[in-house]
Amino acid sequence: MSPRYRDDWILENLPTMVAVPVVVFAHRRFRFSDRAYVQGTVFLALHTIGSHYTYSEVPLGEWAREGLGLARNHYDRLVHLAFGLLLYRPAQDLAFRPGTRVAPFARRYLTFAVIASWSLLYEVLEWVVAIAADPAAGIAYLGTQGDVWDAPKDMALACAGAIAAACEPGQARWRAASAAPPA
Repeated sequence: MSPRYRDDWILENLPTMVAVPVVVFAHRRFRFSDRAYVQGTVFLALHTIGSHYTYSEVPLGEWAREGLGLARNHYDRLVHLAFGLLLYRPAQDLAFRPGTRVAPFARRYLTFAVIASWSLLYEVLEWVVAIAADPAAGIAYLGTQGDVWDAPKDMALACAGAIAAACEPGQARWRAASAAPPA
């Protein structure tokens, strides 16, 4: 089955088309934790579904909109929350190698800052691409669905997901494992 809007699909998947080959080719020099790979894969699956249909028309979001009487399809909001929740661990693995000594709060705060920065960067790039590619089609690509506060809400959800991930009890185990001296 072909994507609904091929041009939007290509724009939505450009980051994936760059990131996946980089991770695959760099795996011998830089290895993420198994959990980071799983969480990254789950996030990319959610993103791929959104880009296939275009985020504002994903059937799951439409069912929720109709079933719950919502004003818009919130699938994109789910993915922004998942961005912070699921990409927190890969961001932490990327920023802090095993054996790196950093205070637990600083590790969590800096990883949160990476997620917040990536979210901001994505929203700004999305806006710039929409203006440069086709201003008339930009609103459809942005998927704001009439919400002028869409970008700040999306960034807030990514930050909320990152905060939830930072509070996860497994963070203590990660900290203990990363503080151990290399063998």
